[in-house]
Amino acid sequence: MRAKFSVRLLAALTGWLACVMMSGCIYNISLLPQTGPLEEKVVEGSGENKVLLLDITGMISEEKVDGLVEKPDMVSRIKEELKKAESDKSVKAVVLRINSPGGTVTASDIIYHEIQRFKERTGRKVVASIVDIGASGGYYIAMSADQVVAHPTAVTGSIGVIMLHVNLQGLMEKVGVEADSIKSGAHKDMGIPTKPLAPEDREILQAMINDMYSRFLEVVGQGRKGLAADRIKTLADGRIYTATQAKEAGLVDQIGYLDQAIDLAKSEAGIQQAKVILYSRPNEHTNNIYSQAMQGEANPLSAWGVDPKRLLQGQGNSAKFLYLWMP
Repeated sequence: MRAKFSVRLLAALTGWLACVMMSGCIYNISLLPQTGPLEEKVVEGSGENKVLLLDITGMISEEKVDGLVEKPDMVSRIKEELKKAESDKSVKAVVLRINSPGGTVTASDIIYHEIQRFKERTGRKVVASIVDIGASGGYYIAMSADQVVAHPTAVTGSIGVIMLHVNLQGLMEKVGVEADSIKSGAHKDMGIPTKPLAPEDREILQAMINDMYSRFLEVVGQGRKGLAADRIKTLADGRIYTATQAKEAGLVDQIGYLDQAIDLAKSEAGIQQAKVILYSRPNEHTNNIYSQAMQGEANPLSAWGVDPKRLLQGQGNSAKFLYLWMP
């Protein structure tokens, strides 16, 4: 019986393929699932008004993730979600659900900028909820919010910039490999992993780090208006803080859970009742406020410029400036 069915199925497929070929048409058939448009999912609450949960989860990066299903990077996903929320007048507030150790300087700054622009264009309130980790670039993004709430067991802070330089010269000597660079200027190969970092190169990179650090301090100053500049600089030595320490230092406004952050967002927006929504792709499971819209995360090692896969493929890797806490 099964054999007859298989023969019939094969015959049907063969006939269909023959028709396709004879028609002269080209059909684009994908055997892999495709990325669909964002869909609104209600995870709790009721009423006409809405509060959007916006995920800032994992490594903050503009880097797309390899995989069977194409996924947008974090920066483009957040831009897309903010655009959808902006076009929906019933979205009265946004809660940033942050669980991130940070990431690249530029990606963190772009997301911060996009949230600020969203607020300016719409006049809607934004509350940041640091659920587990909201460090470095994660905290940087939190500074775009009107209020910052930290989960009682959250870790935050790590205000600062880091760049990792990997020196592979000793390893290369052991395996008998020598690298040489032909360059147009003395500092053109600055920071390459095949030689130690020269003192002059270190000074140049340190000056760049200092400039990006100043930008971070400026953003914190704008987000924490009650803190004096000298106090912010004292707190911004790169260390992390518990929720209690952060509250005492003035780095967050409240200690509370995600549902309390949602209630605060409603209060800030001047509404009492609202549906809490997530934007997700088709087939993603979202059924409560802790559900995470599936998203790709950049390889943490690639943020340091030492992505093992790319090294094995012989592709170039570059050191990156990071707002990142990675113990």
